[in-house]
This record gives sequence, C-alpha cells and structure tokens, in this order.
Amino acid sequence: MTLPSLALSVIGDEVGPSLAEMISFCKENDLSRLDMRTVDGRNLLGMTLAEVETIAATLRKEGIEVPCFVSPVLKWAAPGKEETTGKVDFAFDPTTCPISDPLAHAFDIATVLGAPHIRVFSYLRYPGFAATDIEAEIDRLTDLGARHDVFVEMENEPVCNIGSVAEQATFFRDLTEVPDYLRPLVDIGNSWSIGQPPTAEDIAFLAPRVDLIHIKDRDVTGKQGTPVGDGNVPWAMELKRLLEGVTGTRVIASLETHCPPDGRNATAKSVAALRRIAGEIGAEID
Repeated sequence: MTLPSLALSVIGDEVGPSLAEMISFCKENDLSRLDMRTVDGRNLLGMTLAEVETIAATLRKEGIEVPCFVSPVLKWAAPGKEETTGKVDFAFDPTTCPISDPLAHAFDIATVLGAPHIRVFSYLRYPGFAATDIEAEIDRLTDLGARHDVFVEMENEPVCNIGSVAEQATFFRDLTEVPDYLRPLVDIGNSWSIGQPPTAEDIAFLAPRVDLIHIKDRDVTGKQGTPVGDGNVPWAMELKRLLEGVTGTRVIASLETHCPPDGRNATAKSVAALRRIAGEIGAEID
C-alpha cells in the first residue's frame, strides 16, 4: 500500500532560542517548515499580535511556513482543581497573556502565523479526570477553529490529563461527538517516556483522524531525550503502523527532540534519521 507522505517540520526552539538560529538551521538542513512555540525564551501566547506579526513577516521573507502554532493552551491548572504534577516544561500562566481571553488570542496568533493547526492540552493532571470535564473547552476551541479555519490538535502530554496514547484514545472514544476541527496529535515518544508504549488497537483507532504527529526519541533507562534513532522508540515500526491507518494523503511530522544540552546538533541528527527511516518504510518526505 502507498503510505501518506510526511511534511517534515521542526519545532523552532528545539534548535535554539533566537529566530535567526531557527532560520539558519532550516537553510543548513534543507527545511522549509518551522512549528513555533517560543522565541528568545518568550512563549508566543504571551506576545502581542504586533510582535507575532514581526516574527511571521521574517519567516515569510525567508520562505518558511508554519504548519502549527505549538501553543500552551490548557497546559495550566483547571479551575477549581488541584493539579498533581511536578515540574512542567514550557509552563504558561494564562494571566500573563496580553489580553483577557488566551484562547481567542491563541487563534489570532495562529492566523497571523498562517498556521492551519494549533496544539492544545487537557489541563494539568488531576484525579478523576473525564472527557466530560472539558466539553465546554472543546466546544469553545473547535468553534474558534471553525471560525479561523484552524484545526485543534489535542496532544498526549504526561503532565496533563491526556498523557499517554491510551488516554488519548479513551478521550476520543468517550466524546459524544468528535467535532470536525478536533484532531489527536499523537506523540508516541511521550507514551514511551512513561513506560506506556501505544497498543496496535489504540493506534488503529486514532490513525484515521491523524494529520499531525510529534516525533522524539527516548533513552528509557536513562530517562532522557535522545536524537531520533538513538533511543528505545522503534520508530520504523511505530511510524509504519500509524501511517498505514491514516486516511489522508499527508501527515505533518514535527520533530521535538527534547535534547537541550545540544539541541541543534541533536535535531539535525534527528532530521537525517527521520529521512532515512521514512525511506526504509516507503514513505515520501516533502
């Protein structure tokens, strides 16, 4: 069978904090896509639209598109709930958003960036979470998505209520109705990092809705990120079985290496590894 093609992207701040570093990385590695999260240590959700437009204009001038605004939306404590997580990477305080409505601001940012996708979370983990807890939030997010024509990508993130691929599958199964603009952002590496590799059944259930994935590798014993191909995640197998279930013709594959001591080199190595793995399984990269 013909597998969907992979649109290779990189989360910009994985290679360096400045926009100049992100752009030079793209030129060095023959890339034309950056998913944007922070610039110079500041989350874009904490910036004004004028500041974001300056970033977007620079990227457009360099011929770089932004497939996804990697936002921190709902990566904060749920109202009235006491979260049970420890340290949160790329934590965001919604009160620091320059307007009072961070969800609306997030979609305005995605529009300014020209990003057709926005990443969201499921609140920081608390006991007894159920899909019905965030029905109102999902309704608001997908309504904004429809108005802006931006797809809402719900990621599985260990510090949040939807942490593993299994929890992600459960969440989508438990929704009374899956809105047209809601998608599962499957992060297989995140599941491996907490000792819960995804099952074939959960991948088969989620795959038909998948149009964007995050790719990272992990040294499970050492509990740290590694360049793709150097860790324990069997990416050739995982990627092939996911793509076999995708109904679309193209999936955005976004590298999120999580190797802060040497992010630029680790991400460059991961780009080369993903291109090699894609060739091995018969998936084209554009």
